[in-house]
Amino acid sequence: MYYKHLLEHFLKKNAGLSRAELESLSLYYTEQKIAKGEHLLRGGEICEIEGYVVKGCFKVYVIDERGEEKVLYFAAPDWWVVDIDSFENQQASELYIQALEDSVLLIISRSDKEKLYKEMPKVERLFRIMYQKAIVAWQKRLIRNHSMSAEDRYHHFIRTYPEIAEQITNKLIASYLGITQEFVSVIRKRRLEKKI
Repeated sequence: MYYKHLLEHFLKKNAGLSRAELESLSLYYTEQKIAKGEHLLRGGEICEIEGYVVKGCFKVYVIDERGEEKVLYFAAPDWWVVDIDSFENQQASELYIQALEDSVLLIISRSDKEKLYKEMPKVERLFRIMYQKAIVAWQKRLIRNHSMSAEDRYHHFIRTYPEIAEQITNKLIASYLGITQEFVSVIRKRRLEKKI
């Protein structure tokens, strides 16, 4: 598996696993290529896998009652993609996960993840901490959405995720920030004028 070393690096850095543990753990993951535009998950399906992004970028979104996409987050390399609720509880997802470019994931099934937890308690602890951090990130995003102006949210996004901001369209940024595409264009134009 060509990308295995990236996952091993992440897990060694965050869980302090030994070489033998890393080798054993990597057996649970398989490489999956996802073409640009392809969905890893659609609303109504059960999320059967959790994926570690090693190449490319994904958007995770919902579709509102008017049929419009609302982007919840983007997943670039070194990020994880999963509908935690659907994956853990095996119920229909409300989320869509779509590749924004040709991408590669290292994936694990729910049953293999349970086996992995039993074999390596350190990994279970790591994922518990990761889920806690994800909840904190969601909470901070909600606070920003309620307390910061649209322009400040835009600047925060591009400062925090510069590599993602450069890869995606104004439309996707607008959907993520809950503002109009036209307003994003105005903000980007202002930024360019300041640099000149």
